[in-house]
Amino acid sequence: MCGIAGIVSSEEVNQELYEALTVLQHRGQDAAGIVTCEGDRFHLRKDRGLVRDVFHTRHMMNLRGTMGVGHVRYPTAGCTGSAEAQPFYVNSPYGITMAHNGNLTNAEVLKRELFVQDQRHINTDSDSEVLLNVFAHELQERGKLRIGPEDVFRAVAGVHRRCRGAYSVVAMITGFGIIGFRDPYGIRPLVFGGRSTRRGMDYMIASESVALDVLGFDLIRDVRPGEAVIIEKNGTLHARQCAERTLHAPCIFEFVYFARPDSIIDDISVYKARLRMGDTLAEKILRLRPDHDIDVVIPIPDTSRTSALQLANRLGVKYREGFVKNRYIGRTFIMPGQLLRKKSVRQKLNAIDLEFKGKNVLLVDDSIVRGTTSMQIIQMAREAGANKVYFASAAPPVRYPNVYGIDMPAACELIAHGRTDREVEKELGCDWLVYQDLQDLIEAVQRGNPAIRRFDTSCFDGHYVTGDVDQDYLERLSCDRSDAAKARREEENSVIELHNVG
Repeated sequence: MCGIAGIVSSEEVNQELYEALTVLQHRGQDAAGIVTCEGDRFHLRKDRGLVRDVFHTRHMMNLRGTMGVGHVRYPTAGCTGSAEAQPFYVNSPYGITMAHNGNLTNAEVLKRELFVQDQRHINTDSDSEVLLNVFAHELQERGKLRIGPEDVFRAVAGVHRRCRGAYSVVAMITGFGIIGFRDPYGIRPLVFGGRSTRRGMDYMIASESVALDVLGFDLIRDVRPGEAVIIEKNGTLHARQCAERTLHAPCIFEFVYFARPDSIIDDISVYKARLRMGDTLAEKILRLRPDHDIDVVIPIPDTSRTSALQLANRLGVKYREGFVKNRYIGRTFIMPGQLLRKKSVRQKLNAIDLEFKGKNVLLVDDSIVRGTTSMQIIQMAREAGANKVYFASAAPPVRYPNVYGIDMPAACELIAHGRTDREVEKELGCDWLVYQDLQDLIEAVQRGNPAIRRFDTSCFDGHYVTGDVDQDYLERLSCDRSDAAKARREEENSVIELHNVG
């Protein structure tokens, strides 16, 4: 999962891109990058780390220009090390830089095509560099010294014909402007907005509407599936549908976990969707256990708070904050190794004993992926003196990997894969486990925008909306995403970095 942003303004954009990335930091804490355009020259700074650590005053002073693109990343399959930090750049044609959120499911095929047919070299393992080179080739096919919006729209149409999977993109062409486009399924989010100034209109494209809000941009709308939005350097806005066929199927996990609650995605308030998740989960608990003995509902901070509060209200029991979170620890299911993941759970959460002692506690989390965090939290609740520990997930069981840009682990490392709910309950060590039903989750999100008839729910049901994901692909992905594979890549990168330092 990544966060992307692009701005065209009458003023310098470096500071606003920095602020946008800090707002989108929840979408990736592994690496950050900004590239700006000043006349016919790009200025780039990117590296591994949080936004605040990557950009210092000396870097910001070098990022001159009135349009630019930013990116925050956590590593998806095959992407580790600073070389995969975005935005990426190609010099031909015109000079293009790109930031991408998502994952191409046919990246290996495209790599071969780019080398054999298009005679382009790919320098990293990132599918984002593949996507950039496909776009660059399609634009070069126009054969023009200077391009216009029509050429860009046709190049994006070429990308849609060749690329499969999920991609929300912000690209910048030297001396021309910024382009935002979204795959024909609209799997990953992308919005754009405007801001009136004394000199005209500024425009911004971003992964989530909250980035626009913070910088004073008014949300215009979401970029539609298969659509491209062009903002020329003079502020002229163009938009066109570039894909021949579209099916709007946004990733439902954005609403469960990734997006900020104050964002609006595809005209759906993330906050209200999570309230409704709490309602439906409470209704299921009342159906299964009308005479429940729950004394208190406690959320696993932070993403589950909204659902947990609504669930407690519906059950008519107390809601309490029972865990204090260290906000300087990253999200655990994205961490590269199991030992590091286990260690970080205890570092990031501490129980308030008086909220647990002698009580029957219902812990609420947004989802259960590996189960590592859940197991330790349940144990922490018992150590804090809880009488019984129940556990509720605002999402259904995660049984399949996500192939569209969320680096969920190999299927064999998902605690619910191949297990029944009761088997997961036993594995976690709780007294009772209840999951949200998939149809209830879909309805909770869909109620915000009934026009969306389908969501990508592949991590719950194994149905991949793009229709090109088979068992061979999943097995290759499993080999690449396992903890052992990640540990091996981390070791290789450490050796390379030590060699470079030496």
